[in-house]
Amino acid sequence: MESLAVELNKTLEGCSIYNMMSDFGKRFYFPKGIVAQAAEAGSRADNFNATVGMATSKGKPLFLQSIMEHLSGLDPNEIYSYAPTTGLPKLRELWKKEMLSKNPALKGKLISNPIVTAGLTHGISILADLFVDKNDTVVVPDMFWGNYRLIVEGRCQGKILNFPFFDGEKINIKALEDSIRSSENKKASVILNFPNNPTGYSPSEKEADNISDMFMKLADEGYRIMVVCDDAYFGLFFEDETYKESLFSKLCDAHENILAVKIDGATKEELVWGFRVGFITYGGKGITDKQYDAVQSKTMGAVRASVSSCSKLSQSLLLKGMESKSYHKEKDAAFRIMNERYEKVKEVVSAMPADTPLKPLPFNSGYFMTFEVIGKDSNELRLHLLNKYRTGTISIAGKYLRVAFSSVDVEKIEELYSIIYKAATEL
Repeated sequence: MESLAVELNKTLEGCSIYNMMSDFGKRFYFPKGIVAQAAEAGSRADNFNATVGMATSKGKPLFLQSIMEHLSGLDPNEIYSYAPTTGLPKLRELWKKEMLSKNPALKGKLISNPIVTAGLTHGISILADLFVDKNDTVVVPDMFWGNYRLIVEGRCQGKILNFPFFDGEKINIKALEDSIRSSENKKASVILNFPNNPTGYSPSEKEADNISDMFMKLADEGYRIMVVCDDAYFGLFFEDETYKESLFSKLCDAHENILAVKIDGATKEELVWGFRVGFITYGGKGITDKQYDAVQSKTMGAVRASVSSCSKLSQSLLLKGMESKSYHKEKDAAFRIMNERYEKVKEVVSAMPADTPLKPLPFNSGYFMTFEVIGKDSNELRLHLLNKYRTGTISIAGKYLRVAFSSVDVEKIEELYSIIYKAATEL
């Protein structure tokens, strides 16, 4: 094993990070190669800096005017040069500041600095590399984003273990606990996505407390658990009783046997889907600053070995937007648009004819709601909607139909659901 990896492992020994780490994670490190040497030269080589493979002129990157003319307002260094492997320092600092503001329960708790990834998918993929070995168990609800399976099973050869997401109108916490207990060696990773894709459900404050208590109970019994909080749709909470922080706030200092990881990003929170900017933040009871630095180094190595570094342009534009005086006002306006659509969907679904073969699953947040299709194949319904009514929806497991009200203007929602109801009765 590379000596740098051995050194990092010694630093991490005994904490929840090391207890959960895969063989890949234990072998990985950030090399003291070109990137590290270039960073060192950047602060000291004030005569000549002949380190980075980038063409410059008069101290600024060379560029094509045919591209630059579309990017007014940014300096060439904010566009064309490489970003640091962990992301722009100012952006990371500002993202953490916003995270603490949106999650008041994090105040005073020691967590890592966010590390920039090329979107949330990249972040989850990095975590799977670092923490999932072949045949390791990763517990997710039966209502989950399909990319989890591709990453965990296809990429890392782990095992996805599903539990029924709902018990009536609430999260099936008992089923989640039972799934963790069935894992081998009292070790399991769990991915919880709130607001949930595809159902659009988030826990109430009481449910969030009960989930946290359940993890604490298992940790007391010696279970080692990594809880990945996939907060892709964070902030889109539409009901008063909904828990409006990330579960990361409760779990990041809950127990020495619990490693909490927050995966979030600009994709939905800042309405920049194509920017591909995500963040990884670690938290765990008893983890020191030095140990956070060590896992950051391993994460940097995984970024370096996959995308090298993330888009400088996307990060620079995001930073400009977040620093704008109108930033929070604009976000509030976008939230009101989504909330209005949610309220209209709730109204229309509640008025659905009783004989319609569609059962809405609980929803209170996010971009989506999902129907259980009763007595029919949901993919047949999807194709019927597409072929006869030129209306697109998503079929899941032949049983569920996901509707993204996020992409439908409020004045069109009633028409959309009328078409869905009609198509369901025609099959």
